[in-house]
Amino acid sequence: MNLAEAKKKKKLLSVMVLLFALIVVMFFVSLSTGVIKIAPGDVIKTLFNQGTDRQELVLFDFRLPGILLALLIGAGLAVSGVILQGITQNELADPGILGINTGAGLAVVLFLYFFKNQLDPTSSFSIFIMPVAALVGAVVAAVIIYALAWKKGVNPIRLVLVGIGVNAGFAAFLTIFQLKMDPQDFRQATVWLTGDIWNASWNMVFALVPWMLVLIPIALHKAPSLNVMNLGDEVASGLGTSVESERRFLLFIAVALAGASVAAGGGIAFLGLVIPHIARKIMGPLHQYIIPVSTLLGALLLMVSDTIGKNLLAPTEIPVGIIVSLLSAPYFVYLLMKTK
Repeated sequence: MNLAEAKKKKKLLSVMVLLFALIVVMFFVSLSTGVIKIAPGDVIKTLFNQGTDRQELVLFDFRLPGILLALLIGAGLAVSGVILQGITQNELADPGILGINTGAGLAVVLFLYFFKNQLDPTSSFSIFIMPVAALVGAVVAAVIIYALAWKKGVNPIRLVLVGIGVNAGFAAFLTIFQLKMDPQDFRQATVWLTGDIWNASWNMVFALVPWMLVLIPIALHKAPSLNVMNLGDEVASGLGTSVESERRFLLFIAVALAGASVAAGGGIAFLGLVIPHIARKIMGPLHQYIIPVSTLLGALLLMVSDTIGKNLLAPTEIPVGIIVSLLSAPYFVYLLMKTK
């Protein structure tokens, strides 16, 4: 190991320890705040089964599942954004802009609409099958994008442009379909699609954990491929990388991460776009450093946004996607102005 690599790994460790510490602090802030205030000391006692029945109900049945979902969704969307920016070689790519989130959201809405009377949306089977439905929708969107962008191979710029067009088409179809719903379902679907951790339960946490525990390590394992692809298709091919097969596999990982995240948190925009940029500014261009930092940064940002949304206008909750957009939109405008 040379000196530069040793310094880089030391910096990675320092950054990850700092981010982990911030996550722990925000974790206890989130558990303490809300309509029902619980002192930090009482939070710790309750976590060790020494709190009152009321405190245990609030923490274990309501707050803790939502916080864990925010961590998982934030990590999943952030890593999905890292992969998409790597395979498209475009700094403005993310699951929302490319239409993957919309495809996943449409599939979940269709699933809930057609099976509403036959299946309890809060049942264990319904909750565990929703990430699968979202994955199907996201894969369909990705296949359409990939097929339309194919022209003797896939040009990264064309992939992004086609994705934007497909996103608009899916959004239009989703709006048309929502008009067939009754007003109550339409309102719920609209809020959820803006980004809302709407079904925070332990079953949803257990449904999402396997996706993140499997897919994020795979993405980290594929970091060298992303590094090579950033050099351009011709250079990557010259170095012995099977560009199209690697791109398809990485696209599937990104789609699966985004689809599972959308199933639990709706169409949260911008997070998958800005987090990779921040991680890149901190750690440089190598994906073996960007991916772990993005995982923690995404989890932290979504947990902070969820906490703000639940407390800013309490007892009214602001959907977490709106808070993420408010925090991220200025940075997105900055990126647009900066990008050539």
